[in-house]
Amino acid sequence: MNSNNDPNYSPLRDVAQSPEATARYLADVQRVLLDIGKNLETLSIETQVHLRDTHVEGDRWYHARLRAMPVERALGNVLKNLKNLTEGLEKSAYKRRAHDEAVVNTAKERKEKELEKHREKNPPVLQAAPNPPQQGAQPHNSGYSGPTSIYDLGKRESA
Repeated sequence: MNSNNDPNYSPLRDVAQSPEATARYLADVQRVLLDIGKNLETLSIETQVHLRDTHVEGDRWYHARLRAMPVERALGNVLKNLKNLTEGLEKSAYKRRAHDEAVVNTAKERKEKELEKHREKNPPVLQAAPNPPQQGAQPHNSGYSGPTSIYDLGKRESA
């Protein structure tokens, strides 16, 4: 459908239109960043070892460490930002899928609300009450049509 001759063609447009494709793409990017992160962690450790081992004549034991701290802090910040970036990629993949589900559910909810409004405007027709019992038939004992006084209990026991 999209061709490379189209001036508005963007390879990520197809990816953005599908939540599955978006999740795959973000997972690939995350995988690459995690590999880079492993290399940066190794670089950070090796840099720390080298910088703390670099002593100048007249240094006290802690001077090399103090000189190394800004570099270590900068590499630590890069690693922290990389970790936040990979977590953000994962979160955005979930949010993309949730967006499509919300779009589908919104259409369903709107239809349900429309039906509910229709039901409120046009209530169902109530059925007529059941016919009263015919003469000669035994009355239905629902438990409420008994004696009205404790003196009318007869052989019954009180609760």
